[in-house]
Amino acid sequence: MIASVAPSSSSAGSSVLLRPLPSLARCQMSPGAAGPDLHAVTSSRITKRSSNACARCRRQKIKCSGAHPCAACSRRKLSCHFDDQDQKILVTRGYLTSLQERIASLEQNGGRVHADAEGPAPFAPSQEADAAVEHDVPRPDPADGLGQEMQVPSVGDTSQQGSLESDVSSLVNPFSSGPSAFMTSESGRIFYLGTSSNWSFTRRLLSVTYEHVHKRPIPPTALLFDGETYDLGWQSDRAATSAAALPTIDYATHLVNTVRFHCGQVFHLFDEDVFMGHLRDHYADSMQRCPARDLWLVHFQLILAFGKAFATKPRHGSRPPGVGFFVNALHSLPNMTVLWRDPVQAIEILCCVALYLHCIDYRSSAYNYAVRMAMSQGLHTDVPTEQLGEAIVQRYRKVWWTVYVLDREMTSLMGLPQSVRDEDVHTQLPTFQGDPFRTAAFIMRTKLSHFIASIDRAVYRPDGRLDNNFLMRTKDALAGLAGLTDELHQRFPLLLDNDESGISRLSAHLHLLYHQCIVLATRPLLFCFFQIRLESVGACLDLLNTSSTVRSVLQMCLDSSQHVVSILECLQHQGLLETFLSFDLEAFFISTTNILVAPTLYPDSAASWAQWRHKAHLVYDELSRSGNLIAQAEQSELERLGGMLDNIDSGSARDTSNPPVNYTESSSLAHSEPPPSELHPPLAMPPTPLPGVSVFDENFFGTELSAAQIMDMVNSIDSGHTQWMSQAMVEHGI
Repeated sequence: MIASVAPSSSSAGSSVLLRPLPSLARCQMSPGAAGPDLHAVTSSRITKRSSNACARCRRQKIKCSGAHPCAACSRRKLSCHFDDQDQKILVTRGYLTSLQERIASLEQNGGRVHADAEGPAPFAPSQEADAAVEHDVPRPDPADGLGQEMQVPSVGDTSQQGSLESDVSSLVNPFSSGPSAFMTSESGRIFYLGTSSNWSFTRRLLSVTYEHVHKRPIPPTALLFDGETYDLGWQSDRAATSAAALPTIDYATHLVNTVRFHCGQVFHLFDEDVFMGHLRDHYADSMQRCPARDLWLVHFQLILAFGKAFATKPRHGSRPPGVGFFVNALHSLPNMTVLWRDPVQAIEILCCVALYLHCIDYRSSAYNYAVRMAMSQGLHTDVPTEQLGEAIVQRYRKVWWTVYVLDREMTSLMGLPQSVRDEDVHTQLPTFQGDPFRTAAFIMRTKLSHFIASIDRAVYRPDGRLDNNFLMRTKDALAGLAGLTDELHQRFPLLLDNDESGISRLSAHLHLLYHQCIVLATRPLLFCFFQIRLESVGACLDLLNTSSTVRSVLQMCLDSSQHVVSILECLQHQGLLETFLSFDLEAFFISTTNILVAPTLYPDSAASWAQWRHKAHLVYDELSRSGNLIAQAEQSELERLGGMLDNIDSGSARDTSNPPVNYTESSSLAHSEPPPSELHPPLAMPPTPLPGVSVFDENFFGTELSAAQIMDMVNSIDSGHTQWMSQAMVEHGI
């Protein structure tokens, strides 16, 4: 919009009037001046009425009440949307100056915002990534040629969001607001409850529920803490590595291939050509003893530890299979001066150590091992191919993005601030010659890890207070994730009902991570409503009946939780359930927790939720039978939580004055049990129905929400919902 700017003074804080503003012009008339002519007044009134009309009333050319929602849309039960693009506003000159300075700063760093063919930045900087979500700014896409742009769908009118900036919202994320949370284990060790951590989420939920039921704090003996599950048999002395303890070359090759299948498609733990060359030389005894060989032996034993863990089923005892190789490798790990002689292999070794420790629940030990060495070696920069060669550059890229993914996901699972800023990363994503599917999967995994960090920044900011408010930031996070939805479904389809061909283990892994992102963005709202439910079942039902949009956000959280259970159930039937790598278990643990909470919020659907609870129980039984001690401990915790929630539900009298949400609107979408009409409110967003979208049906496979359908829900969130939710949070002291 081109407007004349009339400065009222030269100071930075002076006001700038974007003309025309008829109402202000009338206010500036002198007392003795003649009133404005009838034509001017009529023109002013028409302009004012037009600017206050919703989009539908303006399109139908009918009178609009100007309320939100307006009377006409309310009568017809349609969504009411106001287009504020042409609205005239009054801003200060200082505000305009700050915008000009920001634009100049962005222009100076333009190379970091948009990728080019020579040196693309694979992702937008963290602040600019948030802006891209909010304002539909194109962001670099590392997928196709690393120089194209990923268009993030628009999340609606940004002027409406901007109008909220001056208001201090009282809505906060309960996981990141107030003082930091800590718990003490039975051994006396103090643990920090990270903001975005799945472990912390369940600890808080167990603690709140236990205190509500038993009226006293939960004892530490009832909780699982980091590093208490497995016994590594660690000895203080540095035991010498015994070559005789290594397996034969054929069995060693089998274990390496097993690791390649389980890890190689989404992680780079070793360079195949270099590693297998050393393997052949080692068994041919052609390598003289040297520091390089010693370092490779450390690497070799770590890979053997993974291979034994993957290949041994079931596992028995308190020590994971292959832990002897792992402990020997750590004992033989040289000091940093030796590691620096081959930094790339050293980073691969540190990634192996971090991933193995993470899988056996030593997360504090696993965090942030390899990041600094990778950055000090310059792997995060755009390494020149003409100087180092294609093979070395590709290895650098694979190593860096593995470090990036591990850092992003482990940091989020620990609930800690991200240690790597996206604006500092300039390297391109790798390619795998002759394997486009693996290349695409590696890129998709990296994109999803990037969005995990974006969600952490947006939804789990310190003190829980965000730039506008919590619900609008949740909206932005979901909008950004919607940009990947169609690409994920098209490139990595997951047909869970296809018994003939089965499903891809790699595609399942990516879909699980995608649904974890949705749960991560939406579960604070689930926890808020759970706290309200503990206070009053009637108040909870009142709030759920008041806003279909907030119900839809809750439903997205529960939707994704059900998808996770269904995917893992299908993997179990095909013998592809991952019993050592912790990523399946992470997704499953938090999803099962949400499913346990669901009938507390929706008591009339408890019978149907019990079916999903039974599905989850069967998958946990399989994981426990495999010898996974973490799964056994988690199952015990969830059974304890489920028992307490059952007591809450059975002890609550149903408030007949507050009828539950009507679930019957989408019952026509059901095909078999569990019917969607019995689960929770329909995915509500657009005024038109979404055919084939119900994920509560056992036959929902392959009908996940598209990007357009997610954006319909996202665009239905506006300032009215945030104000409504803020008031609810204040009233219930959350």
